[in-house]
Amino acid sequence: MVTLDSLIVQAALRKDPVVAVASAADWEVLEAVSIAIAKGIASFMLFDDEKRLKDLIQTDFPQLVNEEKVSIHHAGDNIRAASLSVKAVSNGQANVLMKGNLATSTILKAVLNGEYGLRTGKILSHVAAFEVPGYDRLLFVTDAAMNIAPDLEAKAQIIRNAVSTAHACGVDKPIVAPLAAIETVNPAMIPTTDAASLVVMNQRGQITGCTIDGPLALDIAVSEKAALQKGITGETAGKADILVVPNIEAGNILYKSLMYFANAKVGAVIQGAKVPIVLTSRADSAESKLYSLALAILSTK
Repeated sequence: MVTLDSLIVQAALRKDPVVAVASAADWEVLEAVSIAIAKGIASFMLFDDEKRLKDLIQTDFPQLVNEEKVSIHHAGDNIRAASLSVKAVSNGQANVLMKGNLATSTILKAVLNGEYGLRTGKILSHVAAFEVPGYDRLLFVTDAAMNIAPDLEAKAQIIRNAVSTAHACGVDKPIVAPLAAIETVNPAMIPTTDAASLVVMNQRGQITGCTIDGPLALDIAVSEKAALQKGITGETAGKADILVVPNIEAGNILYKSLMYFANAKVGAVIQGAKVPIVLTSRADSAESKLYSLALAILSTK
């Protein structure tokens, strides 16, 4: 079984990845950096007010003082930190971008900058990998953070990004479940018609590297027992690897339900830019940030 801890082991086998961290003067961020270095995952370029960053390292993370895998770069404010970290990725000094203690809008503005940003023409989407107690596989949830109300084409791109992430984690042909309230197509319920279209797009080679089955309610997507009780059979019933939510509200609720009700572990990444972006919440634990780093490193080309 692929676990989040096994992703850390796999990430440590990658050759010399470098992570640029915007606004790195944050305890949880530096704790994740410290653990990542101890596990041999990556080197780090830290962008923030130099004095504040050095003082925090000196006080709470003395193991990072004079650490050869850490370089400190002065940035007078969060806007400057975001700009410099994105530029470090854009010019090839780093191959993963990580958000520290700054607003998501600030770092995304730098990512989308027309001069030095990381746009590719693809949609940016959030992919979370959950390790849920009692389940025999990782569950990928998308998109809980970026796209508010994706249309059919946006959902197709969101699936492609999620499939790429699953492949990077060793899931060769993930089963994708576009979620809805019911398992039948109802023209009055857009998630069901979009799901049916996504299935056809998959069958005709427009979305590859996966098997899409939907629309599916959540229980049918993840529980073979529930699927059997409802008379839904087949190779994909109850075996979804990737759960595609219909909108950001559903994604946010599912994401937080798994964390707080199911005590799931999670790592998350933004896909669709030139490099993976670790865009965790400022409230996320160091453990979650570490899992997200591993996920991002494995997703690099």
